[in-house]
Amino acid sequence: MSSATTISVGNASRTPEVNPWLIGVVVSLAAFMEVLDTSIANVALPHIAGNLGASNDESTWVLTSYLVSNAIVLPISGFLVSLIGRKRFFLICIAFFTVSSFLCGLAPSLGLLLLFRVLQGAFGGGLQPMTQAILADTFPPEKRGLAFALYGVTAICAPAIGPTLGGWLTDNYSWRWIFYINVPVGILAVILVFQLVKDPPYLTREKGRTASFDFVGFGILAIAVGALQVALDKGQEDDWFGSHFITALLIVAAIGLISLVIWEWFHNEPIVDVHLFKNFNFMSCSLMFFVVGVVLFSSTVLLPQFLQTLMGYTAQKAGMVLSVAAILLLVLLQVVGHLTTRFQARHILAFGWITLALGMYVSCKRIDLLISFGDATWLRIMQYLPVGFLFVPLTMAGYVGVPKNKTNAAVGLMNFMRNMGQSVGTSAVTTLIARRSQYHQSILAAYTRSPQFSAAVSELTTRLSDAGFDLYSAQQAALAKMYDLLNTQAQALSHVDVYWLLAVTAALMFLLSFLLEKNKPGGSGEIQVH
Repeated sequence: MSSATTISVGNASRTPEVNPWLIGVVVSLAAFMEVLDTSIANVALPHIAGNLGASNDESTWVLTSYLVSNAIVLPISGFLVSLIGRKRFFLICIAFFTVSSFLCGLAPSLGLLLLFRVLQGAFGGGLQPMTQAILADTFPPEKRGLAFALYGVTAICAPAIGPTLGGWLTDNYSWRWIFYINVPVGILAVILVFQLVKDPPYLTREKGRTASFDFVGFGILAIAVGALQVALDKGQEDDWFGSHFITALLIVAAIGLISLVIWEWFHNEPIVDVHLFKNFNFMSCSLMFFVVGVVLFSSTVLLPQFLQTLMGYTAQKAGMVLSVAAILLLVLLQVVGHLTTRFQARHILAFGWITLALGMYVSCKRIDLLISFGDATWLRIMQYLPVGFLFVPLTMAGYVGVPKNKTNAAVGLMNFMRNMGQSVGTSAVTTLIARRSQYHQSILAAYTRSPQFSAAVSELTTRLSDAGFDLYSAQQAALAKMYDLLNTQAQALSHVDVYWLLAVTAALMFLLSFLLEKNKPGGSGEIQVH
């Protein structure tokens, strides 16, 4: 595509000064940097704790602090754009995210690291929604699917790359480099965004129109979302409702979110535009984004955990299982971008959800303690590739019926729902694996009274005695080995249960896809290339 491209969308027409694909790459680079930071620090926590003199439990706040501040900014990004302008807001986010990353790398204590992570998460919160909004305004409808496919590479692949890259940097250099690598990327992004990106006319007219900041709404949002994120992150660790602290947080979150909706519904200048949920397509796509977040992070946690905990894989070998699917997804996203110009978004979504449900169903049947490396890789491909058929059409379907001046608010809320889904998915997997393992262990324990179990213990005792153990030590070692086998089998069965749940959830979303409004593949805009 040449640099002179006339884009017409509805009645609005403008001529970008540069190739829109160059703008797409630049803004997606900034989003990739932010998404990467949601997962890159996970594997470095033991190193951070040891270097800064903190416990392992204390070091997990490095993740929680980032997620909390990130989640608070996402839904108010549309309001901030109307206040200061999108380009200015985007540049501020990139610049201060970069500075915060550098300060995280320099942090001499855990307290200062947490402070800088809060700042990093807050300024990073505006990068994803602004990237999508800029892409939506830069490209005409018939090219928008391809543009969102470019962004999809950052949103879907970065979380899978993060732990591998973070582990490599930590092992070969220092945990501080997981933050330092953002600095050159951020500086480059600031320079290029300043030169290439411009606010569209409708945003230029609206900039600064907001008369006052909704301090009450922001306060309720910060308290409610902060309480919910901390509860989700620490819930399983503190036994959920068995902990007064977690119970109190969940009550505060529930009351706060309900109060936020009521307050913002009647406020003249809402900081979170909850009226967007009156649009059925937007509401349904937000729900689907939430489920995508749940499934994406659940499956990303489940399989590596199974391979490392139960199969004895190293982190690097487990990462190799994930990497093949991630590479294939890079290609698939471009194909899906082309499909959006030929098929309705809801039909692509339906195909994505049903293939995802089938992938999870096959996982239920094929995952066991004898699974090979090749079979595990194929399972990951079946679990992960269907997400490629969801992300791009979901973003497009979510815009159907949304006024153009609400684009920034809409994309911020959709990203907020996806991020909350990621938190819920990670927390739910951890809890379900623990609880279902206990259940299956209690069921399998009944077989310890069977003749077959006694015969197995006797045979193992004999083998250990022949190897030089005395009779008592051989019996104790045999019983310990059989208990380990029982516990391992119980954990394996718990993974099957979670895959069943994910399969049913995806099937329900398949049915919801057909209720979405039709969109015209290719849109109503036109594109002329000179």
